[in-house]
Amino acid sequence: MHQPLPTAELTQLDPFLLLHHHGPQQFPARNAGLPFGPHPHRGFETVTFIYEGDVKHRDSSGFSSTIQRGGVQWMTTGRGLVHSEASSEQFKEQGGAVELIQLWTNLPAKVKMIEPHYVGLQEAEIPTVTLDEGNVTVAVTSGTWEGVAGAVQPVYDVELANVTLATNGTFTRQIPAERNILFYVLNGAVVVNGQEVSGRALVVFGNDGTELEVRATADTRILLGSAEPINEPVVSHGPFVMNTQEEIKQAIYDYQTGRMGVLDA
Repeated sequence: MHQPLPTAELTQLDPFLLLHHHGPQQFPARNAGLPFGPHPHRGFETVTFIYEGDVKHRDSSGFSSTIQRGGVQWMTTGRGLVHSEASSEQFKEQGGAVELIQLWTNLPAKVKMIEPHYVGLQEAEIPTVTLDEGNVTVAVTSGTWEGVAGAVQPVYDVELANVTLATNGTFTRQIPAERNILFYVLNGAVVVNGQEVSGRALVVFGNDGTELEVRATADTRILLGSAEPINEPVVSHGPFVMNTQEEIKQAIYDYQTGRMGVLDA
């Protein structure tokens, strides 16, 4: 597992809190599957991108689905729930490749305690945009590209898309200067605003311009997002992200007393 966010040098890209890149990894036949058993969350949203393999989601609010390669799971944890992320029985029996990204995005204080919600989308349910004569494909999870609206309308205005570029593919993206940018290169290599970047790299931008110019020097995949910073205190403790230490203590108490629900292993 690769963790470009947070690091000792970069604690967050407000409102982007955490990015875990799992894999690529090959699982043998008759494997135990993903190890993410029942655990709680409160105060933010989780977005899981499934590049290879599958993820079976269950949670204490009653949501459940198994999402395959190319799909997305978007969960608003809100006031709290317990969920698990496992491999399907078929995958555990047959094995195969696994590659995932899980991204945590913060919520403003005024909506941290909203009702939990989950959306599971298969690849075919995610709108795509083709650019540069077919050399660039954009799978629009949230926000808008070239007039195409994303599949998810998030609680907080977060734009996210997976961009796939063939070698020499190019695109330009206008992003308002006040928005923070999440630009993660999964693999490949690009030149972005004149700087060379190769795979498994998180690019950090200033807020002094509005244009991204990207050219691929190899076949490349990018997770690209943007959002206005929330600019509120962030107090986190394991799976809880709140604004004060007192709210963290309350979250722990609520989980331990079953107020976030219960989910069998």
